[in-house]
Amino acid sequence: MDYLHFMATIVAQAQNTSFGWQVLIMYILLIAGMCFLMVVPQRKRQKEQQKMLDGLKSGDRVVTTSGIIGTIANVKGPKFILKIADDTKIEIFRSYIQAKLDKSEKAE
Repeated sequence: MDYLHFMATIVAQAQNTSFGWQVLIMYILLIAGMCFLMVVPQRKRQKEQQKMLDGLKSGDRVVTTSGIIGTIANVKGPKFILKIADDTKIEIFRSYIQAKLDKSEKAE
């Protein structure tokens, strides 16, 4: 059943009952509440992630989305040069950084 047919059914049911508009308003509020509860936390997580990415600089220890742990050696616009071993450096896009590690956290 597609969305328009579903909404038309709800409107038709609402018109056939004595308190139909109340039911329709209840459905609308329910849908709006569910959207609000899903969208707001996601936006908050995105803002926190962006703030963390904007604050990264050379010398910070980070974890990539693929699980690679390294130290940022250089910042080149939208990319980082990540030092993952003594003589090993990789270039990675900023968006693939998952988290910043504290200085006290060690790789296991």
